[in-house]
Amino acid sequence: MNKNNLSEADSHCSHSIAPAKVVRGERAWEESHQLIASICRSPLLLGRSKATAVLRQGLLSNLKSLGLNTVSAELKHDCCEMDLNRINCLALYNSCDGVVAAGGGKVLDAGKLLAHRLGIPCITVPLSASTCAGWTALANIYSPTGAFQRDEVLARCPQLMIFDHGLVRQAPPRTLASGIADAIAKWYEASVSSGSSNDGLIQQAVQMARVLRDQLLIDGPEALRDPNSLAWIKVAEACALTAGLIGGIGGSRCRTVAAHAVHNGLTQLEACHEMLHGEKVGYGILVQLRLEEIIGSNQLAAQARRQLLQFLRKLDLPVSLDDLGLSKVSLIELKEVCRFACQADSDLHHLPFAISPSSLLEALVAADKDEQLIVESKDT
Repeated sequence: MNKNNLSEADSHCSHSIAPAKVVRGERAWEESHQLIASICRSPLLLGRSKATAVLRQGLLSNLKSLGLNTVSAELKHDCCEMDLNRINCLALYNSCDGVVAAGGGKVLDAGKLLAHRLGIPCITVPLSASTCAGWTALANIYSPTGAFQRDEVLARCPQLMIFDHGLVRQAPPRTLASGIADAIAKWYEASVSSGSSNDGLIQQAVQMARVLRDQLLIDGPEALRDPNSLAWIKVAEACALTAGLIGGIGGSRCRTVAAHAVHNGLTQLEACHEMLHGEKVGYGILVQLRLEEIIGSNQLAAQARRQLLQFLRKLDLPVSLDDLGLSKVSLIELKEVCRFACQADSDLHHLPFAISPSSLLEALVAADKDEQLIVESKDT
């Protein structure tokens, strides 16, 4: 049976769709104070980046002014077991009854995972629109050096998600561009993995992904030019909220396929660790489309790749290995990327055709050469 079609087991599937409550807008954080106090009295405030330290200090002061016994903690790495174990002990020692995760995708994932393991509620406060991690019941786990290891399905989505426009607007534009690449992957991945599904809910999620793609293509450039525009609000919420909703409604088959599998493989290379999640995913979409063209014999994929390539360049997103900081990557390292991306449990195998490490390597190299030729022809 084709795993992309609805099976008897699929008709009884169970998945978390959305946070119990979402507050969004210019003063969403301030408007949520009493909600937070109703959820927990001794929260753990989790963060990471030095760039958001001042913002988090303000959040900490606010929580304490509410009379909440708040403990602050910071990740030293990405969302990894070493950090999770350390902070788990801190939360237990201080009898924390909730986690307030404030930061980017890896902080939000770590906060959700900590709350899941401790059996306490999680409140997510995205400080950028770089991913939809503040919405979902999923967490990606990395090694201390930033290499993707696995993802973990959580019991539920966050109890509360606070998407404060004023907080998110302070993030560097690069994070929003990365979020656009990550969100637009919803269409390219869900359409190929789930487009033929007989499940009505999945069909609807796929069509939502198409609408999301169209909105990002139209409003993305203006959103990056003007963070005070309506386009910025629509795009930021599309990346952080709508993308998560699509994954929630559609389930695992509407979340990731080859683009994210390529991302996971690229994280195994130390030279790529400074690149943002969505930047690697965006390049992964280009590789996926190349796979669809040369292995799936889909000529429309070639046209889609050319369109996407120009869009990514317009947003100053990576479109080649050089752009990803991998100009000196060896063939052995690329083979490791492909081996990891093609593991037996990889989402890459949701593609409607078989993929081996060697065929992925061929597509990756071919896509990179194509992108370089297009870049060179445009620059000359």
